[in-house]
Amino acid sequence: MRAMVMDEIAGPLDVREVPEPTPPPGGVIVEVHATGLCGSDWHAWAGHEELTLPHVPGHELAGIIAAVDPAVQHFSVGERVTVPFVCGCGTCDWCRSGNAQVCPNQQQPGFTHAGSFAERVALHAADTNLVAIPEAVSFEAAAALGCRFATAYRALTARAGLRAGEWVTVVGAGGVGLSAVMIAKALGAQVIAVDRSPEALVAAQQLGADHVILADGRDVPAAVGEITGEGSDVSVDAVGSEQTCAAAVLSLRRRGRHVQIGLLPTETGLSQVPMARAIAWELDLLGSHGMAAADYPGMLALIASDVLRPQDLIERVVGLQEAAVLLPEMQRSATPGMTMINPRIA
Repeated sequence: MRAMVMDEIAGPLDVREVPEPTPPPGGVIVEVHATGLCGSDWHAWAGHEELTLPHVPGHELAGIIAAVDPAVQHFSVGERVTVPFVCGCGTCDWCRSGNAQVCPNQQQPGFTHAGSFAERVALHAADTNLVAIPEAVSFEAAAALGCRFATAYRALTARAGLRAGEWVTVVGAGGVGLSAVMIAKALGAQVIAVDRSPEALVAAQQLGADHVILADGRDVPAAVGEITGEGSDVSVDAVGSEQTCAAAVLSLRRRGRHVQIGLLPTETGLSQVPMARAIAWELDLLGSHGMAAADYPGMLALIASDVLRPQDLIERVVGLQEAAVLLPEMQRSATPGMTMINPRIA
């Protein structure tokens, strides 16, 4: 099968023929019909994750089951499915309690094993991790759920406990940030989007942002304070840098809640966070790491009823060859919205 292969850290990506995968115990093979090009893929390419080379990236996906291990009980060949980017083992305490997103034995396509930038991908613990896609939801929309959209949904609902009428500041208007804007508006919040790109802020406004702030050297917390009076109830760092994290935390009102969903890679594994403010103002600093398959039904119901439209976040659809050029340039040439890959495009 054709796949995008990473032979070295931060090196050129090659699209070539590789061996077909076989179903792991309790797992399946999915024929990939759509897979998202995500900032997390760039982090892996740049060397911020431990990988075994050569490696096939890709972790946001949707497609059709092509092969099934005999141990799988609830899924069969031909079904339309997607999967969270964190796949639980299915047997530990966390998986049994519905929290596979923090499974200590988790698998992640595109990180712990070959991913979805290929015609087919192997997925583990199918009965725990697969999610059936309703016929009304496209493969592209379903793939958008696997990382960015589902991450934003759980961050705002399960982690921050966002309520209608509250102020939300979203720092970063890329794929996950725009997802957070759309979801926050659907939940009845008042939304401020922050980005250094005017085009990204236009996209945020089109998705319902009430206010936008161009972060071109501007004091973001002060600007949020001018809009809200006392700061936001909830803040989201959808970028993942010490600067954007600090801007989001310092934009909060007293007793506000910050959710960190952008990765914060550093050489030491530690990151600077304004803890003095967190202590003095009793802020809640929350991490959020994807969403387990068990939590998908509520989100899918909102999508099926057209309250949420992840398909509106898709900017373009490309093939593997074009994606191999785009991936290394993601941090330098970010565009609003999501780029989807169809591995079947030549």
